[in-house]
Amino acid sequence: MRDETGAPPPVRVLVAEDQQAVRAGLVLILRHARGIEVAGEAGDGEEAVRLARELRPHVVLMDVQMPRLDGVTATERITREQLADVLVLTTFDLDEYVFGALRAGAAGFLLKDSEAAQVVEAVRTVARGEGMVAPAVTRRLIAEFARPGGRSPAAARPCPPGLDELTPREREVLGCLGAGLSNAEAAARLGMAEATVKTHVSRLLAKLGLRSRTQAAVLAQESGITGG
Repeated sequence: MRDETGAPPPVRVLVAEDQQAVRAGLVLILRHARGIEVAGEAGDGEEAVRLARELRPHVVLMDVQMPRLDGVTATERITREQLADVLVLTTFDLDEYVFGALRAGAAGFLLKDSEAAQVVEAVRTVARGEGMVAPAVTRRLIAEFARPGGRSPAAARPCPPGLDELTPREREVLGCLGAGLSNAEAAARLGMAEATVKTHVSRLLAKLGLRSRTQAAVLAQESGITGG
């Protein structure tokens, strides 16, 4: 949907961060970004979930360490109810909070010391349905999940039975996710339209009972599925 000028509607973002100064900085960055609208602000996880239900933003920028309700639990509730995509904020590169948030269905994560342009691009990327916010970092996450003795979510649940239900094309797209490719990169590798790749991603997530591309990428790595 576009407005009367033909421009697409703005990406609506809910900023959830308990440190007021950090939250104010993020809000300032986003309010000055073209095509982005700050829908609301939350100072803790409980408020983040409540506002996500009320405001229905496209993206929730979620701090993982917050009072009342931590960001991981808040992320799980928001993604389970399909209220918004969640982009988690963390101080550390590969800490337990990040892995917990990814298991909970977060679309990706962003370091708090990221430059303003990186914050804006990460929000836009997630809003487009591209869970791979930073491919190089995502590949590190996937490698950490998949390595022997790593933090694999498969240790906590059996391999999804839906894996056998995937079509050959869906398996190829799943392999591309495992390689950390964006929709555009997967489309180029597989010789199909980007919109078709996005459709395959939605279908394979539904079949596998997964909440994010990152979870699918981890599964692809664990299962040895390659694309293209």
